[in-house]
Amino acid sequence: MENKTKFKEAEIGRISEEWSEISLGSVVTFQRGYDLPLKFKKNGPYPIIMSNGIGGYHNEFKAKGPGVTIGRSGNLGEPFYTGKDYWPHNTTLYIKKYHNAYPKFVYYFLKGLKLSRFNAGSAVPTLNRNHIHPIPIIFPNKVAEQKDIAKILSDLDSKIELNQQMNKTLETIGQALFKRWFVDFEFPNEERNPYKSSGGEMIDSELGEIPKGWKITELKECGDVICGKTPSTKDKNNYGVDVPFITIADMRGQVFVIKTERKLSLDGAKTQVKKKLPPLSICVSCIATPGLVALTSETSHTNQQINSIICKKGISPYFIYLTMSRMSEQIKLLGLGGTATLNLNTGNFSKIKIIYPSMQVMKNFHGKTKAIFDKILLTVKEINMLCRIRDSLLPRLMSGKIRVSYKRC
Repeated sequence: MENKTKFKEAEIGRISEEWSEISLGSVVTFQRGYDLPLKFKKNGPYPIIMSNGIGGYHNEFKAKGPGVTIGRSGNLGEPFYTGKDYWPHNTTLYIKKYHNAYPKFVYYFLKGLKLSRFNAGSAVPTLNRNHIHPIPIIFPNKVAEQKDIAKILSDLDSKIELNQQMNKTLETIGQALFKRWFVDFEFPNEERNPYKSSGGEMIDSELGEIPKGWKITELKECGDVICGKTPSTKDKNNYGVDVPFITIADMRGQVFVIKTERKLSLDGAKTQVKKKLPPLSICVSCIATPGLVALTSETSHTNQQINSIICKKGISPYFIYLTMSRMSEQIKLLGLGGTATLNLNTGNFSKIKIIYPSMQVMKNFHGKTKAIFDKILLTVKEINMLCRIRDSLLPRLMSGKIRVSYKRC
């Protein structure tokens, strides 16, 4: 049987009858978590939930699942859901008791409350359960409706997580192919046999043995190396909604950057036209947090902490991306030349030496990996769309402005 979801705007009368104005403490009872010194920690099946999520596993649990915690100190007010029995750490408040409340719905409900605003600490931010229990809320009376709402949001999160896992798998495939071709040198030879193990001729180079016909080259020979720049923040006209402005925060955990915290206006982008990056430019963080690597998905700009490579014609951006990703630790070490912050300047970055294959191998590798990266980009865009839908629905569902009903067919 298939579930079909219907959304409809709530009627004011029905909201008053089916949703109640109560306090948060009438719905759930929070309890401070438990300390677990490292010397007492023993590996086991039960997750230790800390303010920033799972912080390890233990052989005992303190709370039955499913359960919800919120950050008490550190990642203040951020909710976390687990379906398992767990150990709530003392950096969290956990829900000790639910009063006619469905745990998964409560998790989503708490996400919309932004509890970090109830910081009770001074020097160290802290969340006190006695300060949040009296918070007035509007809450659905029926657990059945809570479950229906939670299912909508949970289904979206499950699809997002599935897509994220699929992209991790695709990237792993790309990295494995790169290693086989450019580290193990087992790319297909003219007879489509693995080159090195089939007796392919190798020659010495400053980076070790490489196949005959290949060479060692500097990054600047692979394309234009562009150091980003931040337009004047004093002129608000430089910023808008037109051109992605990539910073290190936007690159974390990303293959393609399709969402940025800030964007430039067209006028702002025109103030630094030489900094413009076309799609499939390779961005590498070189200051503060060196070694992050990502691809642009559209015309973009970056700040000065990022060096980017615009590949020459015939050079695969996927080859350069995977080369830089594999050199991440080396880039971090090169950045240690800085003082207060890690810093790899553009000149030194441009001189990084890499193994450069024959053009035929480059072309063949691009053909093999293009479909992988096209799929990653398509999936990232879908993830972004699903996140927008979820984030748009969340406050409206949690306030009862949109009601949910299921029909079975």
